[in-house]
Amino acid sequence: MKHLINICDMTPEQTRHVLAVAHELRDARAAGNEPILSGKTLAMYFEKPSLRTRVSFEQGMYELGGRVIVLGQGEVGLGQRESVADFTRVMEGMVQGIMARVYDHAMLEQMAAVSGVPVINALSDLSHPCQALADAMTMQDEFGEDLSGRTVAFIGDGNNVARSLAAICEKLGVTFIHSGPANFQLETDAPVERIGDPQAAVKNADAIYADTFVSMGQEDEKAARLKVFEPYQVNEQLLAAAPDHAIVLHCLPAYRGIEITDAVMDGPSSRVFPQAHNRLHAQKGLLAVLMGGL
Repeated sequence: MKHLINICDMTPEQTRHVLAVAHELRDARAAGNEPILSGKTLAMYFEKPSLRTRVSFEQGMYELGGRVIVLGQGEVGLGQRESVADFTRVMEGMVQGIMARVYDHAMLEQMAAVSGVPVINALSDLSHPCQALADAMTMQDEFGEDLSGRTVAFIGDGNNVARSLAAICEKLGVTFIHSGPANFQLETDAPVERIGDPQAAVKNADAIYADTFVSMGQEDEKAARLKVFEPYQVNEQLLAAAPDHAIVLHCLPAYRGIEITDAVMDGPSSRVFPQAHNRLHAQKGLLAVLMGGL
């Protein structure tokens, strides 16, 4: 495993290994972190705003004994002042890993094609593999290491988060259901059950997943999207249609009262904040494998 560009590029064994390392590092955290990445530096490039991604990678590197350099489009001019390939070739001679959060997924593929150091997709228009690792880790916390036979119902837009979640569900033997408007169906090679009625979609769900109806870059579509997605809110009525043990997930930021209600997000079925905390641990597992050779 050299890079993480898409979950679908990982084997089931690689997926389980990264998750196992993440759990081991989290369990060992209270006793003090091993300096697995001592002397190593991760270059972090951001085109999009970030909270959980930046904090989890930055803190993760520090806890593993490494360092970070944060770069933005204004100072790099990637694809304009400097080509993607030239940027990557410069970076690989100075740092031991590159993390990029970009609009265009093709940029990550260009980096990986020429880079001699690991390239990590920290979100693109196509996928969000780091989020999917944290999602799977959160479900393992709830249901055990072996998730085969479990069911996830993703309610809303068939977006980059849904695409990565569907891919990791395939790797782990989890049934993935998508419920959303006809014009916003998920496009993916991973197996997907498509159920238009959200209450029918959650009937056998172990986890119900909500996400924003308006992603970054779609602000001009906000009014139209909010109208068409209104029946897909994760609320108390929807949760009542699911099994009693079902948990609720959301990758955040959440627009409360739109795609999810306060009562659900703050209620006993919610695992939203443990899920956010697992971004740190999942990122540490990924960094330890890609940059630390575990």
